[in-house]
Amino acid sequence: MEIWINPACSKCRSAISLLDAEGAEYTVRRYLEDVPSEDEIRAVLDRLDLEPWDITRAQEAEAKELGLKEWARDAATRDRWIAALARHPKLIQRPIITADDGTALVARSEDAVREALSRDKS
Repeated sequence: MEIWINPACSKCRSAISLLDAEGAEYTVRRYLEDVPSEDEIRAVLDRLDLEPWDITRAQEAEAKELGLKEWARDAATRDRWIAALARHPKLIQRPIITADDGTALVARSEDAVREALSRDKS
């Protein structure tokens, strides 16, 4: 499995601690340094079964500067949202875990991390 993290994020550090405590094998991607491409974001969105606005940190200063609250949330603007996430990775919700079973989830709680662990073992 892979986990997209920002090391400054307490929820990311908690997720890593839980993965370590459970002896999970995973790869860390510091997505602010190793920025995902638009295609990678699309792939993760497909695995999450979410839309880009669902994983956007709308309270970030960059989101306000871009005026994201006013952007439409529909199929016609989906690519615009994805491009914004690729250009401004700080806007991507974290941590995101991609499990080996082809699914992914936003792991902001201990329960979500445990869910990822159970998917990884199946």
